Amino acid sequence: MRHGVRGRQLGRNTSHRRALFRTLVTSVLDKEKIETTVEKAKEIRPMVERMITYGKRGDLNSRRIAASFISTRDVVKKLFDTIAPRFKDRNGGYTRIIRTRRRVGDAAEMAVIELLGAEVKPEEKKEEKKAAAKKAKVEAKAKTEKPAKKEKEAKPKSKEAKAPKAEKAKEKPKEKAKKKAKEKESPQ
Repeated sequence: MRHGVRGRQLGRNTSHRRALFRTLVTSVLDKEKIETTVEKAKEIRPMVERMITYGKRGDLNSRRIAASFISTRDVVKKLFDTIAPRFKDRNGGYTRIIRTRRRVGDAAEMAVIELLGAEVKPEEKKEEKKAAAKKAKVEAKAKTEKPAKKEKEAKPKSKEAKAPKAEKAKEKPKEKAKKKAKEKESPQ
């Protein structure tokens, strides 16, 4: 009987499954949004939320427990310094799972698991659009100035390039005449 045995095996042995979960949790906390299968997302959700709870506690023991599960020191630091303070007034429910598509290769159902607040706020979108518009203006200005300089530089080079070709053209008839003379001499 399978009483009280929870969790999915995901076709992996215990150590491989644990390593997979550690990697996925680290990625979610690092990037704040990843795409994976629905089953994996549902399995790692409690682990991610537990790590955020440790981050909210903020004591040394919680930091050590989180560091024993999360595989990168930078992510542990990010968890305790930036992610956990974001959720200080929230009691659980730090993540969201959104079903997205069916994977092409094996038709597995895919989902995005993300931390709440990872989406861009409307104010930030406006600022990003303004910054992108300024950058586009600067690039357009740079493109219009640079080709003019290149054309001016290219014109004298092309004249110089034509001069040797003209000399080669003048030399070719002389060489042809010499070859004809040699051919006439050799059959005799």
